[in-house]
Amino acid sequence: MAAPSPHRAVPGAPCWVTLLTSDLTAAQDFYGAVMGWTFRPGSLGEDFSVALDDGRPVAGIGNVARAMGVAVSWTSYFAVEDADTVASRIRERGATVAVGPLSVGHGRAALAADPAGAVFGFWEGETLREWNIGHAGAPAWLELRTRDAFAAAIFYGEVFEWATGRPDRCEVRYEDEAVMVRSAGHTVACLRGGAVEAAPDPRIRPRWHVYFCVDDVEKAVETALAAGGTVAAEPDDTRVGDYRQGREATLRDPEGGLFTVTANTG
Repeated sequence: MAAPSPHRAVPGAPCWVTLLTSDLTAAQDFYGAVMGWTFRPGSLGEDFSVALDDGRPVAGIGNVARAMGVAVSWTSYFAVEDADTVASRIRERGATVAVGPLSVGHGRAALAADPAGAVFGFWEGETLREWNIGHAGAPAWLELRTRDAFAAAIFYGEVFEWATGRPDRCEVRYEDEAVMVRSAGHTVACLRGGAVEAAPDPRIRPRWHVYFCVDDVEKAVETALAAGGTVAAEPDDTRVGDYRQGREATLRDPEGGLFTVTANTG
């Protein structure tokens, strides 16, 4: 297989996901068993690896959660043209840039939290042409789970220049009581809120949630349990518009990293 080719992603579109973990070997063992991934060393040193699905880069894993003082979690990254400009927009809107922008490899990266506390990253630099949400082993779907999806859409829209009408930016539309984000005619993310008038549920914190395709949801759940993971939501049928439908289950890896497996409908 030819080496993945770099290119510039659509500004504001998802461009990568990384698991921030505190045990690289254990994470590789778990996701290798559940997802069938293999791994190669990353370009950022011995604490990083790249997960591969049939030889294609799927996600990164970084043994940095303990050093950074953050919870083990999957983090979604969005492509930007100028990391400093995006960092300024985030701060101007009362949100937080926690790390960076820092020079990383051939680009610059940063970690931030939106006004509701959902953590996300952004990346200035080349991305992998083969990595596209919903295609060829990349995550099937990204979903922001928050309290007020419309407030979140305004924040991210201003930060990443969504819905500006420019052909090189993401589009936004309201569908099935959620905000859908589209890039080049393809749905890449969803912002979903709860009951704004209700009291906040202390067990739920706003987060960007990652969905991965598997051939058999029930088998993935069984394998995850055998590998030391836990089930956060049992397998069930789901439907989101005409884009994502079928079986899914939400899992936690042995260190608490939360993700969802969804049926590969091909």
